[in-house]
Amino acid sequence: MARKVVVVSGAGGFIGRWSVPRLIAGGYEVHAVAARAPGREPPAQLSGAEIHYADLLREESVDALMREVRPSHLLHFAWIATPGVYWTSPENRRWLTASRHLLQSFQGHGGMRAVMAGSCAEYDWTRAGVCNERSSPLADDGGAAITPYAECKIAMQRALATFGSDRHLSTAWGRIFFQFGPHEHPDRLVASVILNLLSGREALCTHGRQIRSFLHVADVGSAFAALLDSAIEGPVNMGSPERISVAGLLEQIALQIGRPDLVRLGVRSAPLSEPALLVPDVERLYNEVGWRPQFGLHDAIADTISWWRQKTVSGGGSSVTA
Repeated sequence: MARKVVVVSGAGGFIGRWSVPRLIAGGYEVHAVAARAPGREPPAQLSGAEIHYADLLREESVDALMREVRPSHLLHFAWIATPGVYWTSPENRRWLTASRHLLQSFQGHGGMRAVMAGSCAEYDWTRAGVCNERSSPLADDGGAAITPYAECKIAMQRALATFGSDRHLSTAWGRIFFQFGPHEHPDRLVASVILNLLSGREALCTHGRQIRSFLHVADVGSAFAALLDSAIEGPVNMGSPERISVAGLLEQIALQIGRPDLVRLGVRSAPLSEPALLVPDVERLYNEVGWRPQFGLHDAIADTISWWRQKTVSGGGSSVTA
């Protein structure tokens, strides 16, 4: 049997942690790279993985990790993702440089297949709709002004493809659409609405007419594990064929909590850059990778509400708006 040893960067993060159980179940020896958090236990999802604390922005740390582990596979999530910050942060360029070095070090120590996490922000939202990996224009193809986040993700995807072709390395790139679930940052849309409703506060929202595709975060993690375990190359959209308006999603959340009276649609202005329709074509994910989600939308919402309810009872939560 071929050696299956994977380094998962950003393994303690919102999405990365959910790839680990699927990888372990698939027979991988998992080396989870996480940021050191003094006094905190590693996420429960990392049980069964060997945990490494390494600064991936330092080349010497990356090289030492690769020399020690000598992985056959790489699953790279680590990047700046702080809500309200990551779109324009100069840290995007630092992560672009670090990710290029991570890829080079991985291949130089015997790596065979690398999968990295991208974003639907790579697509040109001025010409958005149903986004197809092969035909939809990207944000640097002459559309509206591009953000540093999108620019650096696009640059990394192209660097990955070129490096893979030049070095005979198998590579793929997962473009993440919209997700929610346990451990989400409380300032993000679904988490903030749930927290407000559970606390009896109004959730102040935009009109909500935007059509989107949402996945439970555990399904996003499992989709990446499936992509890594496949031979599929190039960009692959990570999303669901199920479409729903943001207002429809929030109404389902409110109904499950029992407080539809607290959702205030149209109170906040929607950003001008937000397209009316932004959903993935998932033909590659479904038919080539052969992946399917575990959660339907109703169950994904129920699971997320349950997690936040327990978190709130135990003393977590915050007062935010959506």
